[in-house]
Amino acid sequence: MNKFLLLSVLAVLGLGLFSGCALQTWPDKERSAENKMVMIQEKIGDGLKTGILTPDQAQVFLTTLQGIRIDYTELRDQMVYRDQWDNLNRRLDVLEDEINRALARTSRIDEPRNGDKIASLQKRIDEVRFNRRLSQREEEVFQSRLDYIRRDYMRITEGGRYSEREERSDISHRLDMLEADLDRLR
Repeated sequence: MNKFLLLSVLAVLGLGLFSGCALQTWPDKERSAENKMVMIQEKIGDGLKTGILTPDQAQVFLTTLQGIRIDYTELRDQMVYRDQWDNLNRRLDVLEDEINRALARTSRIDEPRNGDKIASLQKRIDEVRFNRRLSQREEEVFQSRLDYIRRDYMRITEGGRYSEREERSDISHRLDMLEADLDRLR
């Protein structure tokens, strides 16, 4: 009987100790969630600023982030189970993935257009040069115009970042003007 009582007391103490360890504050999880929320907020702001995200898309993402932020505030500095923080961080990861997909989908539509135009215009200038339809000076002028546009294009897209919509529009407009000038040669 004494052995049974001792075993019962030890089991209760063990369970109490185990559950006490699981229910605690998680400062690392809290910091991780804070960092993710800041990064997500910046991505939404940058996407909106550059025009890659529409105001409606940004509002949907900000509303979702606000809901997660409310849950974060409830968990902060509280004694909770670890899986509650893991769930919150998972939700932040899902939101970040959705934002990344929206940013990538839109930027893939915009980006190749100017890059493809630059490549096709280079081929046309090379054809004109090969066929000798222009003087040496005229060839140099067309090539230098394209080189300047290409340099500006590389500057605004370097490192995978995307520039202001006005800069991309300016590049597109300059490419259209060069293309129109080349069309006049036909």
